[in-house]
Amino acid sequence: MKVTALTENRSSGDLLGEHGLSVYIEYQGKKYLLDTGSTGLFLENAKKLGIEIAEVDTAFLSHVHYDHSGGFGAFFEVNKKASVYLQTDAGRGRYYKITDSGEKYIGIPEGLLDTYRERFVFVDGNLSCGEGIHLLAHHTPGICARAEKAHMYHKVAGTVKVDDLKHEQSLIFETRKGLVILNSCCHAGVDVVVEEAQHAFPEKPIQAVIGGFHLMGSDGADTMAGTREDIVALAERLTQLGDFLIYTGHCTGMPAFEILQQELGKRIAYFSTGTRVIL
Repeated sequence: MKVTALTENRSSGDLLGEHGLSVYIEYQGKKYLLDTGSTGLFLENAKKLGIEIAEVDTAFLSHVHYDHSGGFGAFFEVNKKASVYLQTDAGRGRYYKITDSGEKYIGIPEGLLDTYRERFVFVDGNLSCGEGIHLLAHHTPGICARAEKAHMYHKVAGTVKVDDLKHEQSLIFETRKGLVILNSCCHAGVDVVVEEAQHAFPEKPIQAVIGGFHLMGSDGADTMAGTREDIVALAERLTQLGDFLIYTGHCTGMPAFEILQQELGKRIAYFSTGTRVIL
């Protein structure tokens, strides 16, 4: 299994970065895409890396935020065959930090689901979508508290409510050494995501976790939400959960990553644009 970061917040060499994440995966002779970043930039980076996006067999949307779904229009123009799997709750509008003065829409590009409806496969909960490939939806009670802390909301019949994270899903691959979990932002918490995978596959160890951990502050990837103690506690929790590898970036933010690296050492690496991981 080979995993490549096509787009991530940090640039690398002649590759360009943006706020977002797009991941290309080669597994058992087939090609997969998880998310498309904010724009069509992932296509340019893929070309420089010698990756043919037109050959992607299947795609997945981890959740409906713009920085993961914004490039799907460009994807459909290049790739004419791949279906895109996403949770059925994806159609609801998502907003950030709704206050008395207004709201900021952060959802999937408006009109995309209707324009390309035949390309989307809506999933209600968990799904095995190929040999050794699984989609895992959230089942942990109380995760709305994490969404509220992150100022994430949605609208239900015109009423603003805390995001229930039902649009988010983990993509899991089985390898000889265990499970590889990809969750692009881990809004419920990376520890929760790992626990959910362990409960769903109790007989299989976790080999690696790849994705953002939503630890950056509201002012971008060079800031941090919470305290150093919070990040150290998360590192301790991840250690308790197992000795798996961790590749993270995007919404983790550099300050939090540096603390995690101090605590976890060689277990963790930054998953920057152009990074290739063989598992």
